[in-house]
Formats: sequence, C-alpha cells, structure tokens
Amino acid sequence: MENLFEILHEDADLLVVNKPAGLVCHPTKGDVYSSLISRVRLHVGDEISVSMINRIDRETSGVVVIAKNAQTAKQIGKIWAERAVTKVYWTIVHGHLREDRGLIDAPLGKDERTEIAVKDCVRPDGKLAQTEYEVMRRFTRAEGEFTWLRVGLRTGRKHQIRIHLQHIGHPLVGEKLYGADEMLYLRLVFGQLTDEDWRRLILPCAALHARELSFRWADKDWHFIAKPEKWFADFLGDEISV
Repeated sequence: MENLFEILHEDADLLVVNKPAGLVCHPTKGDVYSSLISRVRLHVGDEISVSMINRIDRETSGVVVIAKNAQTAKQIGKIWAERAVTKVYWTIVHGHLREDRGLIDAPLGKDERTEIAVKDCVRPDGKLAQTEYEVMRRFTRAEGEFTWLRVGLRTGRKHQIRIHLQHIGHPLVGEKLYGADEMLYLRLVFGQLTDEDWRRLILPCAALHARELSFRWADKDWHFIAKPEKWFADFLGDEISV
C-alpha cells in the first residue's frame, strides 16, 4: 500500500491527499492503481464508503478532499455547492506577463471549431468565468521566457485556468489541449507523441498545481497546502519556497 499518494490529513471523516500529476480521479480501464479513487479504496478498505468532494484534471497535481462517510460527503458537498471554498493554484506559463496582477473575465462554452469533444473556449454566449492571477516571479531559461503565477478562481468552469491563460496569450508550459497546437493532445491520446513534441512541451505535464484549499466546516477553519512535484519545483529553480 506504499506510494499510493501523499496524505495531507486523515481522520475518521476526511482524507485529504496531494494527487500526483498524470493520475485520473475516476477509474478508467487500467488497474487498481490507475485512478485516485481506486487508490483511495485500497488505502481505506472496502468497508468504508468514500466520496470525492473535488476533482482536478489528470495532469493537474494538488489538493483533493475525500469524504469517508455519507454525512461528511453531504455536509462538505453543500459547502462546495455554495462556493464557500477558497482555491489557490500555482502555474507556470509561457512569456512574461506585463501586469503584476489582474482579473480575466471571459465567458466559457463549448469549442465548436474543433473535433475534440472535451475542448471549451472563450465565447460571448458562454457561462460567466473569472480568474484572478498574481505574478510570483518572471524568469528566463534556455527554453525561453516564463512566469510563475498564483491563481485564484471566482468561478469553477471546466478547464478555466488553462483556457483563460491561453486567451491572454500565456498558455501553460506543458499544455497539450490549450496550447499552440491541439494536435499534441490527439497524439497524446493515441500514444503518438514524438521526441520533438516532448521537446516543444518542455514539461511532462501541464504546469498546474492545486496549491491550497480553505473552507469552514464543523465549526472549524480547514486549510490544506500541497507541495508541487519535483519536476514543477525544479523548473522554477532554487528560489522557490514550497
């Protein structure tokens, strides 16, 4: 049962973990280690009914909250439904953002210009979507110019951070679907990414990390912080404080 995930907190009601990048939250056709929820069941045992409160994309690492009984799932699920939760992400994007902080206010909806069913885009008739960002550091490497961002969500739309940052001209490093070439995503799906593709991507996964989650429940303030994975931290260099 070792190396299933990093545990940030566990008690009789809650399990909070730092999900690795590259791991889906829900089962696929793979083995019992191929999804986060399957690993959770291995950890807690079959006698405990678990419910995942929040979900993050396959390539996103970071904080995920799991309820270990139905009552907890209902109570914390209500907190999420009422949006009484604070989410903070770290990401690394291409280029140097001009402003030190800002708000991206751009509605999101289905991208009808692509054959990729899961892809959304900014469109005027879409649903309200707002993303706040703050520059942590601008830096330059041999591969180009980059910016490390702290990102907050006022809304929680699918792929919101990834789409919004591409929209303002700063896609995530390692991004395959909302980057310069969506064919990278298709080649990933079919296992056809070339050495040249990986060189263009620079990082093995999209550089997005669910850094913090905060909410109030059971008369207590809960705050969880997850360290980014080594490849993420190494790309930022020695100045990062994790």
